Amino acid sequence: MQAIIMAAGRGSRLGSMTEAQPKCLLEIHGKKLLDINLAILHKYGIWDITIVTGYQDEKLTEATRKVPGIHLVYNPFYELTNVIGSYYMGMERLHDDFVYLHADTICDIAIFDELLRAEGDVILPVDRKFCDEEAMKVRIEKDKIVEITKQMSAEEADGEFIGICKIKQNVIHDLNAATVDVLRDKHFSAYFEGALQKVIDRKKYDFKIIDTNGRFWGEIDFPEDYEKAARNISPELLEF
Repeated sequence: MQAIIMAAGRGSRLGSMTEAQPKCLLEIHGKKLLDINLAILHKYGIWDITIVTGYQDEKLTEATRKVPGIHLVYNPFYELTNVIGSYYMGMERLHDDFVYLHADTICDIAIFDELLRAEGDVILPVDRKFCDEEAMKVRIEKDKIVEITKQMSAEEADGEFIGICKIKQNVIHDLNAATVDVLRDKHFSAYFEGALQKVIDRKKYDFKIIDTNGRFWGEIDFPEDYEKAARNISPELLEF
């Protein structure tokens, strides 16, 4: 199994916290966000890891210099595209089942464990809750995702996709083709989920969800996200 980590963005909404470093190098109780995710991947035997860099990429080069199995791919267009551009830069390295992660997102190891054990072509952990405007919202029918977008109204949404998922090898060709289609249509501000939606619409693959069930997860976009994660992070994530 492989993994691809999106780590190109500047994290400007965190203000001074990311002036001197990419946000995935922020520390929570002495542990860098990136190191937490790498430790979880290694725990489950995932060592072939692509990290797509951009903002202050030299800091990530140094931070991962001694970590085996890391392949850094630089996205020179990170200021001009959204996450879809970073996935595009790294997607040619993917040839096996893989885990997709955002470098600024961490989750309870029990969620990750369930993610890897779940059966389906694409497995997406979802926090079933009332979503705010910023959330990557999903609509679910019979425990399968039929729509995923930030543009969905909160009233339509069944929950929020947490930004970490598992994708089977047999989906890669269509997923990568969908990514190219999004960029060919010049939707450079699209999220990775824009490509996922195109694959969902083909009704060819089994998109399943697992529920977070109140377990910890956090996406660090704003200072208040960082503070919330620092208060609620699962203690075992700090023990690696």
